[in-house]
Amino acid sequence: MADRLEQVSRHLSHAHGRGLLAGEVAIITGAGQGIGRSAALLFAREGARIVVSDIDPGKASTVVDEIRSAGGEAIAVSGDVGAEEFPETIVKATIKEFGQINHIVNNAGFTYDKMLHTMPDEAFDIIMKIHVRAPFRLVRAAAPYFRVKSDPPVNRSVVNVSSVSGLHGNIGQVNYAAAKSAVIGFTKTIAKEWGPFGVRANTVAYGFVHTRLTAAKEDGALIEIDGKKVALGIPGTQAQNSGSITAYADIPLRRGATPDEAGAAMLFLASPLASYVTGHTLEVTGGRGI
Repeated sequence: MADRLEQVSRHLSHAHGRGLLAGEVAIITGAGQGIGRSAALLFAREGARIVVSDIDPGKASTVVDEIRSAGGEAIAVSGDVGAEEFPETIVKATIKEFGQINHIVNNAGFTYDKMLHTMPDEAFDIIMKIHVRAPFRLVRAAAPYFRVKSDPPVNRSVVNVSSVSGLHGNIGQVNYAAAKSAVIGFTKTIAKEWGPFGVRANTVAYGFVHTRLTAAKEDGALIEIDGKKVALGIPGTQAQNSGSITAYADIPLRRGATPDEAGAAMLFLASPLASYVTGHTLEVTGGRGI
């Protein structure tokens, strides 16, 4: 125990001048915008070398440029996380460029909302594919770089994204709620199976974060899925976005989170500050639901 504390202390002291993740490598999916972009910039600021993944190659490249212009290291690996070849492609690219993988942040995702009784099979299946199957396949592909023992210990982690919908359910989101609930069990299993190798696995369950998924649906944000355009956002949220005094009455902090605040939770869980935190679901909700 004393030796482990000393190792963590040394790591923190050594990293203080260069960042909490100095010299480490992080794959972050869905990093072209929103929470993923914030996480990529925050991780890079703390010394990590970043693999920026997004379905939109232009947005991924823009984030890489932001990181490099600030003196960091990053590459872009664009693609659909649900594609069969995606895990092998991104893992190979990461190892070729940086020679190691320390962290995987499974952030990519979207919503496809319908009431349960009107939801078609494809709306359920695609959400499960992107939010559960895709993270599973990426983590499995990276197993050879995580299931190794090292002396001294190396900081390695998996951070998966859940939601208050996965904890409590949500009207119009039976697919999303089911997927985000599954993510929690997936994460706990990684923690138990890979803990003996020093790998930590944690989940972040977000509440209301200001992104395109929580913007007013009337704003017209769309995503294309298998050739079909799907509307993103939440109907009737103009009052929340306008800063109405009653807009966030159910949130003790009386506001939504910024993407940077959401990304900071990921950074905490990946950093040595959380060296003895694993199998945990961190609720980042501003107190909503307590």
